[in-house]
Amino acid sequence: MSAVKMTEGSVQVEGCKAPLFYRQSEPTEGEVRMSVLLLHGIRFSSENWLNIGTLETLAKAGCRAVAIDLPGLGRSKSAEAPAAVGQLAPAGFLKEVCEQLSLSSVVVISPSLSGMYSLPFLLQHQALIRAYIPVAPICTEKFTAEQYQSVKVPSLIVYGDQDTQLGERSLNNLRNLANHSVVVMKGAGHPCYLDDPDTWHKALTDFLNTL
Repeated sequence: MSAVKMTEGSVQVEGCKAPLFYRQSEPTEGEVRMSVLLLHGIRFSSENWLNIGTLETLAKAGCRAVAIDLPGLGRSKSAEAPAAVGQLAPAGFLKEVCEQLSLSSVVVISPSLSGMYSLPFLLQHQALIRAYIPVAPICTEKFTAEQYQSVKVPSLIVYGDQDTQLGERSLNNLRNLANHSVVVMKGAGHPCYLDDPDTWHKALTDFLNTL
């Protein structure tokens, strides 16, 4: 297996008052195939992606992966969120994060709470996004079927079949995305990637190999 370089850092985003913490993984040799930005849910942080091996898996697949701690959470606790939980954040927030981290044509992985950040970014800046991987995100009901149909970005909708609320509700809205496929993780709950990391990593790498 190819070696992986792991680093940590922080990035300053306008209006947050304090920097955002991030963890980064990349292959130590060979060209980087693509950049991936990992977001997280309200009870989680970038540490979860480290612990279950997603950062390592992505780097071994030739990706540069950056997992940030969202404002007010994890090690970005002192950073100020641009919107209240459950409200849509300005699309420019993730745009600036990606610019500061030099993540261009980025794959966005967005579970749960992070939908409030990723969905406005997806709908307003599709040209900057190579692919979108929502995992039962919040706020999907804030956009219309027509808005979703206008998004041509390849999308992989992932959810656990035990996540009967947010999983199914978000699927009903996200299935309007023009270019999507769906992975239902059997026996997995809302944070399905934590319940079954192996199935999650296979679905993720299989999808990235189609891009």
